[in-house]
Amino acid sequence: MTGRGRTNESTGRSNVGPKSSEAPLRIVRLAVQAQQEAEEMANTQPPAMTSTASMLPGLPLRRTQDEDLHVPAVSSPLNPDVGSSRSRKGAAPREQREKKESLKKREAKASSVVGDTRGGTPEVHSSARKSKTTSEAVVMSPTRYKLPPPKPMDFEAPKAPVLIPHHTIGDIQIYETSEHVYNRKGFRYTHCIADPAFPSSLYHRQSETEPYGPRFNFEDSSSHILYDKSGEIITTEKGYRMARANVGVREGKWYWECKIISGVKPKLPNGTEQESGGHVRLGWARREASLDGPVGFDAYGYGLRDIGGQKVHMSRPKDFFPPGEDIKEGDVIGLEINLPSLSLHRKVVEGQYNKAVDVADDLEPTGAEAPDIIRDRVPIRYKAHLYFEQFEYHSTKELEDLMNPSPGLSSTSNVSTEQPNPNHPVVSMRTLPFSCIKIYKNGQYMGTPFKDLLAFLPPASRPLPQVGAREGLDDGMLGYFPAVSVFRGGAAQVNFGPDFWYPPPSMAENEDVDMVGGASSSDQGTKWKELQAVEKRYNEQIAEDIVYDLLDEVDFWLQDGGGSTETKPGVDD
Repeated sequence: MTGRGRTNESTGRSNVGPKSSEAPLRIVRLAVQAQQEAEEMANTQPPAMTSTASMLPGLPLRRTQDEDLHVPAVSSPLNPDVGSSRSRKGAAPREQREKKESLKKREAKASSVVGDTRGGTPEVHSSARKSKTTSEAVVMSPTRYKLPPPKPMDFEAPKAPVLIPHHTIGDIQIYETSEHVYNRKGFRYTHCIADPAFPSSLYHRQSETEPYGPRFNFEDSSSHILYDKSGEIITTEKGYRMARANVGVREGKWYWECKIISGVKPKLPNGTEQESGGHVRLGWARREASLDGPVGFDAYGYGLRDIGGQKVHMSRPKDFFPPGEDIKEGDVIGLEINLPSLSLHRKVVEGQYNKAVDVADDLEPTGAEAPDIIRDRVPIRYKAHLYFEQFEYHSTKELEDLMNPSPGLSSTSNVSTEQPNPNHPVVSMRTLPFSCIKIYKNGQYMGTPFKDLLAFLPPASRPLPQVGAREGLDDGMLGYFPAVSVFRGGAAQVNFGPDFWYPPPSMAENEDVDMVGGASSSDQGTKWKELQAVEKRYNEQIAEDIVYDLLDEVDFWLQDGGGSTETKPGVDD
C-alpha cells in the first residue's frame, strides 16, 4: 500500500502510530558523530596569516605589536607599572617657550600717569631678580613702576599742611589742618620730592616738611585731630582719636615725655571736684594700631589711662598707679621703652630663639649684614603735595581673636588658647624677651606696667592681602611709635628731648659721664643699651632714609645695566 497505511514488507509492521524503537538509536549516533567532528575541528591548526594574506592581496599586513608604544600614558589601578617602561624609552619633553607680552600690553602699562592714578604698573622682572639655577637665592628688590617724567613743580620742596585757626586753649592757638592725606584704607603716605641726582629711581626720593624735627605726624593721625603750630600739641572735639609721632624705635632704650594741657582737673582746696576738661591716654603704638580709638584699644598699643592711672592693653584696663593716684592737668608723664636688638628680634620671628641659650641680650645691633629694607612705593600727587604711597601693615586675625575670643573656639586648640610668648606657634603672637615699658610721673618712677611686648618684624607684621602687596618685607619703619589719644577737649603736649622737663636719673647719669670723659671706643658697642631721647632717634631715622634712597637708586641703576649715562626723556641735564 501506498500512503499512510503502507506496511513494511520485511517486517510486516505498520509505520502508523508510535515511533519505532530505532529512532532513539539514530539520534544517539548523530550526536556522537557531531561531537567527533567538533573535536577534529578544534584540534586542526588554522592556516598562517601569511598564507591568508597571499590569498587576499588586498588586505594590508598587520604591524608587529610593540607593547611599549601601546601602554597607557598614565598608570591606573589596573595598570600600576605601565609608566616605568614609558619613562625609560619616552621621548624628551619639549622645551617651554617664554611667553612675551604684546606691544599693546607694554604700551598700556606705560600709560599710567602720576597724578591721575593710584599707582603705576610694576615691571615683571623688577621686584625679584631670580637666577637661572634654582639653587641660588632670590635677590629681592623694590617694585619698579613705569611713570612719566616728573613735572617742574615736582622738584620744588614739599609743602606743609595748610593751618586754619580753630580755637585757643589759654594762650595756645589751635589749628585745623587741610590739603594733605591721611594714612587709611591699607595705605601709608610719606612726603617725597623729585631730585635730578636719582635718575634710575625716576627722580624721586623721600623728604620732610615743616616744622622739621620730631613731632606728631600730620598724615599718621586721625582726621579729627587738631594741632598747634609746632605739631607738638594735639586736641580734639570728638571722641577718642589718636596721633602717632613721626619717629619710631626698633631697638634699644628710648624716652619721651607728655604733659597734660587739658584733662582731669585737680580738686579744689576744699575738696570739691572740678568739671573735667576732657581725657588723655598716652603710650606706645605700632603702625597697625587704629587711629580712631584710644591708645591700648587693640593688641598693637600699650596705653596709660588718666583716670586712676590704669594700664590698658587690648581694651582691658588694669590697676597700675597706687589707689587715689590720677593723671591730672599739669602732670608730666615720662615713658621709657626697652627693646632687644634686632638680631635677637629676628631669632624670635624666625623660630630660632632658645630661652636656655639666649639668657641675655648680648647681641650687638645689626649692621650692614641686616636683611634688605624693601620699600614698595609709588609717587602720587595729591593737590599741591607729592607723596610716596605704599601698602600699610594690617592687623592679623590671630591678634583680633586674642582681643575678642570667640566662644566657639575649641578649648583643645593650642594655638587659640596659648598665651603670647617668644616661641608661640603663630608668629604674630610671639613676644620680645627683655622688652618692657616703664612709667615716670613728674620725675618719679612709678613702675613697669608692660613686659614682653609683641614682636613687629615680618612675618609678625603683614600688609592687607591685595594685588601688589608682598608679605615678609621690612620697609625700615616698623616699630613702636610714641602715641597720644585725646577725648572731647583733652589736650597734651609732647617733648622728645633732649631738654626734658623731668629727665630720668639714668639718663642724667649718662649725660654726666659723657661730659666728664666722653665715651671710649670700647663703650661704643654698648652705647645703644643706654637710655636715649627719642629726638636722637629722629636724626638716625633721617640718616637711614637717605641711605635707603641711595641703595634703591644703585639697585635700579644696576638693573638698567649699570654705567648708563643716558638722559631720561623729557628731563634736561
